[in-house]
Amino acid sequence: MTTTNCFSGPSTQGRILVVDDELTTLKNLRRILEKQGYQVSTYSNPVRALELLKREPFDVLLSDLRMPHLDGLELLDQAKRAAPGLEVIIITGYASLDGAVEATKKGAYHFLAKPFTPEQVRQVVAEALALKQTREVAQALEHQDGPLIIGQSPQMRRVAEVIAQIAPTDCNVLIMGESGTGKELAARAIHSQSHCATGPFVAFNCAALNAALMENELFGHEKGAFTGAGQTKAGLLEAAQGGTIFLDEIGEMPQAMQVKLLRALQEREVLRVGGTKAVSLEVRVVAATARDLKAEVSQGAFRQDLYYRLNVVSLVLPPLAERGDDIQLLAYYFLGVFNRRMHKQIRGLSPSALELLTRYAYPGNVRELANIMERSVALCAQDMITERDLPPDLATVELASFSRPDGDAPTLEELERRYIEHILELTGGVRTRAADILGIDRVSLWRKIKKYGLE
Repeated sequence: MTTTNCFSGPSTQGRILVVDDELTTLKNLRRILEKQGYQVSTYSNPVRALELLKREPFDVLLSDLRMPHLDGLELLDQAKRAAPGLEVIIITGYASLDGAVEATKKGAYHFLAKPFTPEQVRQVVAEALALKQTREVAQALEHQDGPLIIGQSPQMRRVAEVIAQIAPTDCNVLIMGESGTGKELAARAIHSQSHCATGPFVAFNCAALNAALMENELFGHEKGAFTGAGQTKAGLLEAAQGGTIFLDEIGEMPQAMQVKLLRALQEREVLRVGGTKAVSLEVRVVAATARDLKAEVSQGAFRQDLYYRLNVVSLVLPPLAERGDDIQLLAYYFLGVFNRRMHKQIRGLSPSALELLTRYAYPGNVRELANIMERSVALCAQDMITERDLPPDLATVELASFSRPDGDAPTLEELERRYIEHILELTGGVRTRAADILGIDRVSLWRKIKKYGLE
């Protein structure tokens, strides 16, 4: 089974539980959220709200921080135990910002500082719902069988559409994309949806061997064909009979082998090394490359006739940096994979960790993200991955970008001002996230913003 998971955004049918001992705040939040189509339940008593939460499912909890009977941090702890998938947003006044920051460390998605605007409420709730959906989709994908092409971005939706169109045709396919974008997964997805899905899928890396060894691997040999050939051996092309052969890094294939592969594809038969009788082939060819094969053809490095034979249909996989919508989904998918593999129970990533992941460039693409998540799960000693568990270079800011026009080194105060300005730009002016990345509370950040005139 091949899965390309896509969704357009948070459902307007999300169930929201609001808890605040101020009736005016409850009334305002209900009005704001119901206008968005959400199902809203409001409680001024946090104990009764917790009882309801244990009986009925909710997607998001908005809770005041300071309440009688049960404060926001206690409600957060008990709510997360009762409903681990619940996203919690803490409501607080400026005097309680330290407690709100503590709440985010304990697993709250975000906090709203009073006074807040309707737009702020709508945005943070929509983002919390989207994250919850992302986590649920990622968890569902962990239990799927077969090759998974995971994505919700427009680029990956298009990839899924093309695969669905070309898979049943049995024509040759050329997959292009940077290293780490998932070219073999795409090839397996094409195979699993094709008419030859019950046949073998055989993968071969064309950059792994020299021409002589490559010929032996692909075409096989007859007994006595060379010293040490004590018995006849079928090549990988024969081994893929009735199925698909995947030729990875086809651009690395030596020209002498390109000629022999072209003949095999044209004649639909293979001649083993040392053999005199051709063996007929019924095999689909899917090739992949990180190179610009069209440019290689124009430079004479790759045979034009083989290029056209392989490139009946082309499929381009986008780099992860162009698939920003997919990063959180992939991160939570890999979190589940490595949780199981390492026997851990890490329940999520902090907002600041997600922020770092989503703005990183990923030169190694999906493979690099998988490596980052494996490392983070291995190092994480708590139940939440924070920015401290991520590789330090994700948060590195080039000091060269802070140098003065005259080349002199900036003062420490100037460096601090420019760094804070840089982080505010990266977070879109969201001070909560900026403070989290900077490692200070929001009040301290507010004071520095006033000090440096960064309003």
